[in-house]
Amino acid sequence: MTAVNDVGPLPGQLRVLHVEDNDLDAELVAQAMRKGGFSISVAVVQAEAEFERQLRLHLPDIVLADYNLPQWEGMETLEVLRREGLDIPVILVSGALGDITAVECIKRGATDYVLKDGLARLPEAIRRALEEKRVLRLRRQAERDLAHKAEELMRSNAELEQFAYIASHDLQEPLRMVAAYTQLISERYRGKLDDNADKYIGYACEGALRMQTLIQDLLAFSRVGRAAAVAGPVNCNAAMDGVLLTLGPAIRESGATVTRAPLPEVWADASQITQVFQNLIGNAIKFRGTESPEVSVQAEKVGPDWLFSVSDNGIGIAPENAENIFIAFQRLHTRTEYPGNGIGLAICTKIIARNGGKIWVEANAGHGCIFKFTLPFHSPIEDAGARESVPLPAAISTAAGSLV
Repeated sequence: MTAVNDVGPLPGQLRVLHVEDNDLDAELVAQAMRKGGFSISVAVVQAEAEFERQLRLHLPDIVLADYNLPQWEGMETLEVLRREGLDIPVILVSGALGDITAVECIKRGATDYVLKDGLARLPEAIRRALEEKRVLRLRRQAERDLAHKAEELMRSNAELEQFAYIASHDLQEPLRMVAAYTQLISERYRGKLDDNADKYIGYACEGALRMQTLIQDLLAFSRVGRAAAVAGPVNCNAAMDGVLLTLGPAIRESGATVTRAPLPEVWADASQITQVFQNLIGNAIKFRGTESPEVSVQAEKVGPDWLFSVSDNGIGIAPENAENIFIAFQRLHTRTEYPGNGIGLAICTKIIARNGGKIWVEANAGHGCIFKFTLPFHSPIEDAGARESVPLPAAISTAAGSLV
């Protein structure tokens, strides 16, 4: 049997490549497709060389293949298509095909199978195969588009991070000179000019110092993304010890009490996780109400992660601001009320994301708030099941003027 319809399909016709050695069966299959509403262009072949020739001559929309042929097997069409890098549905059309064989053919890549004594089902099988191909093509395109956009976003973020680092780094020296000379002018000429001059010089000094702080915060924020995270086992109890030592003066000054339950070991960057604890506890002390600050740090195992919570009795956060506070330089209060540039939580967000976790807040205006974040619970030692059980100390309390 030789291939038919070498002249090619007409516009709108379904291009069918049919692997079949029986002329009558081939005609019955063609009739079933026409009866099912298809306008078709069919090329019929029975050998691998003819099949490959037709693939190159007129790329088909679908392949129909008999399971057993004298010179070839229908399932071998799948190997040819894979070799050519073609994603074309293959439907087996056979006189006899047991259930076990049919399942095996589907596993090997056939889209469907239709028995020759049930050709009335063939048009629906073709429509379903074409629809699956269309959906698959759209999904793959969407995945490619998403991957491309993700790559563009990563590149854009990297460029922005690089710009922020360079800009903030290079601006420090000229700004340092501006601040130094405005302070020198203030010291040398205070009281020697009129009141307005003293006021304007004061504004200039204050603005220069505020800009220095802003640039230093921007530099700190950009550095989080530039340095490669050094992941390893982190003892959170040891990290908290360092934080409490650093915040000791603020704790004593505010009369704060910081309590913590036994904290776990996590897989993260030690210095960055220490910074997260320091920022969250420092905020709890800074944004306090009329009562002495009370801060509690807890952790519990949730699925594959550790869930940490840092709660306080401070001024709280309105629920509508629960997301905005994690944006860099987003402030909810004036500088006269609370100092700072609104960079601490943005740094926390960046650190937690880089270490494979998430961070959020349970907000309650006027009644304190609870910051929560997750960190992964895994390490090579733990995965090997070789970790020893070490008893953790009881809850530790840090009261005003006392660090434990």
